[in-house]
Amino acid sequence: MKRNTPLIFAFIVGMLVILAEFIPHRPFGELTSTLENWFMIISGFAILLGQISLIRVNSHIIYHKEPNWQYHLAGMISFFLMLIFGILWGMQESIGLLGHGERISQAIGMKPFDYLFEYAYMPLSSTVFSLLAFFIASAAYRAFIIRGFESNLLMITAVIVIIGRSSFGSMLTASLPEAYRFWHIPRLADFLMEYPNTAAQRAILISAGLGIVGSSLRIILGIERSYLGGDK
Repeated sequence: MKRNTPLIFAFIVGMLVILAEFIPHRPFGELTSTLENWFMIISGFAILLGQISLIRVNSHIIYHKEPNWQYHLAGMISFFLMLIFGILWGMQESIGLLGHGERISQAIGMKPFDYLFEYAYMPLSSTVFSLLAFFIASAAYRAFIIRGFESNLLMITAVIVIIGRSSFGSMLTASLPEAYRFWHIPRLADFLMEYPNTAAQRAILISAGLGIVGSSLRIILGIERSYLGGDK
């Protein structure tokens, strides 16, 4: 019964949401809105459980001084600093327990939470993403190695787009007459990005959408039960 009850609820709720998309009349609209509000409430509790799990896992690593425990300590300190500043003085237009912190905001130019987000989190995030450029370059080098027709096509397309996005591409084909303007490398790059690239992206999105529909139907019909704890 403990397994069947969630399956029944998942089926009923899933069917109600699907029917509401095709029957825009009462009471389906109100039911969908209510279910969405419930989802937001449950998500809030899920975030709270995630924070508790984060504290427990990191506290265990720090207490036992497992390998790289210093990084977990830095993460915990950052977590509590942001949490405390957000609760005490709020963020942006929201108010905290101690108000907006006008004196602190005047001293540093903004609220403490926003200050840490703007001048600590954002630079660190940009640094991490910039490191990904090296991995992307390495992956691109391996992908562009000529092995067959597909790899040749990929390499030629990539070279055209890369050169076309730079001033070097305009210099190479600047001498071509206006009658052959389509063969200007910048125009070729724009054509490749607007038509073949867009078509491929839409095909991927359609495939992803079909995959989501299939997964949703498996959950609604009770075929997929991994969210219950691995029960097949």
